Amino acid sequence: MRKKPSPKSLRKKGQSPSGGQKGHKGSTLDQVEAPTHRVLHAVEACSCCQGCLLLTPVARVIKRQVFDIPEPVLEIMEHQAEVKMCRRCGYETRASFPEGVAAPVQYGPRVKALAVYLSNQQLIPEDRLAQTFEDLFALPISTATLAKLNDDFARQVAPIQEQVLADLKAADVKGSDESGLRIGGKTQWLHILCSEKATHYRVSEKRGDLLEGLRGVMIHDHWKPYFTLDGIEHALCNAHHLRELKALEDIEKEPWAFQMSKLLRLLNRLKAPPLERAMYLYDQIVERGLQFHNSQPKLEGRKRRVGHNLLLRLRDFKDATLRFLTTPGVPFTNNQAEQDIRMIKVKQKISGSFRTTRGANIFCIIRGFLSTQRKQGRNLLQAILNPAPS
Repeated sequence: MRKKPSPKSLRKKGQSPSGGQKGHKGSTLDQVEAPTHRVLHAVEACSCCQGCLLLTPVARVIKRQVFDIPEPVLEIMEHQAEVKMCRRCGYETRASFPEGVAAPVQYGPRVKALAVYLSNQQLIPEDRLAQTFEDLFALPISTATLAKLNDDFARQVAPIQEQVLADLKAADVKGSDESGLRIGGKTQWLHILCSEKATHYRVSEKRGDLLEGLRGVMIHDHWKPYFTLDGIEHALCNAHHLRELKALEDIEKEPWAFQMSKLLRLLNRLKAPPLERAMYLYDQIVERGLQFHNSQPKLEGRKRRVGHNLLLRLRDFKDATLRFLTTPGVPFTNNQAEQDIRMIKVKQKISGSFRTTRGANIFCIIRGFLSTQRKQGRNLLQAILNPAPS
């Protein structure tokens, strides 16, 4: 029943107040030249002497604009196809309906797009989404229909996401991560491969089900199976290193950890740090740390201390740790992958778990498509209405 300790942020408390800082470029609404409606408020009498001003010319006009959303109105388009019988041969000919109009009653493309958007981008569960359509548009829509809309859209964009995966495999720099996912009451694994411009999710029963055919640089968190991959260079996430170093500073009070943390932060801030000097300082700190641990008494029941293991990793994987200095385009951390994977976990927290593997795959395909489109600057509703290869 012991309460878990609160997570500690790596960010140090600043001296500035909350909100926008000095020099920050703010953003606000701007008045438009052509408003939808205009209401003129006339002056009829002088507010000082009560004299009539009806015939007095207007000196100037002060404009104030109110931005609001009109009341949602459901638009119903009826298509009528003529049927005519030939007087000559008696054959009955019927006009063709437009493509996509196949049933006596059906939902239109904007309804479908909004359902896919709210379900997969805003993570609204199906029962609440059905209530949303009822409240906003007085439009009944069942949860089974919502599930089918997602299924249909996933099939539509699956080839696009297959191409995204192929492009990510060949990308110069990409990040990878994995996390547990509850499906049908069992733990499966969500794998992500991403860059600044694209995202791909996939579900697997095994955590070690890694992709093949990768090349370039892949950023990850030092999970050992990644080092079995051929054809790639590795870059380690230094946010993980900073968190481990922070724990060594606060709990174990190891001096080398503070020095290494300070060095990594400094190298991240500098645009073009002197490489040879950085490597020398890095090696010196690692060496001092190893000397510190070798001088400590041996532990009972354990081979090494936690800090000792981290030092060996920093020594043996120096090139991967400092890849952000030596290879252009490689970031300091794997935060892009962690940010992209976070919303899948939020979905699971909202809905509890996925009932079927197919349902999890549908969500991953659509969410990967939406994430990719967002990174490329597209409006998501327009992207759903008109999917295009990335």
